[in-house]
Amino acid sequence: MYQAVVFFDLDGTLMQDDKTVAASSVRAIQQLRANHVLPVIATGRNVFEVQDVMTTTGIDSIVSANGSYVAYQGQFLSAHELDKELLTDITHFANRQQNALAYYNNAGFALSHRDALTTSNYRALRQTARVAPHFYEHQHINFLLTFDPLNAAQYRQRYRGRLHFVRNNPRALDTMQWGVSKAVGIQDILTKAVGIQDILTKAHLTKVPTYAFGDQLNDIEMFRMIQTPIAMGNGHPQVKQLARYVTADNMHGGIAQGLQHFDLI
Repeated sequence: MYQAVVFFDLDGTLMQDDKTVAASSVRAIQQLRANHVLPVIATGRNVFEVQDVMTTTGIDSIVSANGSYVAYQGQFLSAHELDKELLTDITHFANRQQNALAYYNNAGFALSHRDALTTSNYRALRQTARVAPHFYEHQHINFLLTFDPLNAAQYRQRYRGRLHFVRNNPRALDTMQWGVSKAVGIQDILTKAVGIQDILTKAHLTKVPTYAFGDQLNDIEMFRMIQTPIAMGNGHPQVKQLARYVTADNMHGGIAQGLQHFDLI
């Protein structure tokens, strides 16, 4: 039986600036498991993007794409697929604004078209992006990146009640089904995991203490749901204001320090 659950954001949190995980963080996560604490990744990234992190850390539970796809101990738990008609509408709207879209599922992604923003974004992520404008028509899509650095309001107004937009970097908006967030994905893990016979029938995850590490605006809803939010030293000021504790930054042992502060390791 788990004594607690700890959720880890990736970029700027569990991952260092070069997108690797510090040896001190790997050791800390190993100690967490030895202490009967469940580690869970909670990220804006999709599953296919973080397989190396999951392998390095041994974490096999994940809230990915800001809650759009959830797996618990390596088993699919829930997904929030976007409607094809809605995808067609936002594609046409983005094209009129000359904005690119990136269409994602748990296995891969494709761009509507390539421009300066997409080139900069995927260079920073060290990923190769292919252009396939009709990708969404024949794939299950649970997450979008909407490449618009200035006009988030026009998207939020047009798709209110249908799509949820979160500014995660200056180039693009994380785009999910309305009502979906890391908090929703976390709730899927905390509640649904208990009832899945083949995964863990008596986890009782809704009754244990919950902790979360994060650094950016897409972590705010997660922080509001979790009992003990922990902000990284490099985090956004709004995220730090919500934290119970501000640990060291992602380059100087912040994960291990935060876990030690709360006697989790």
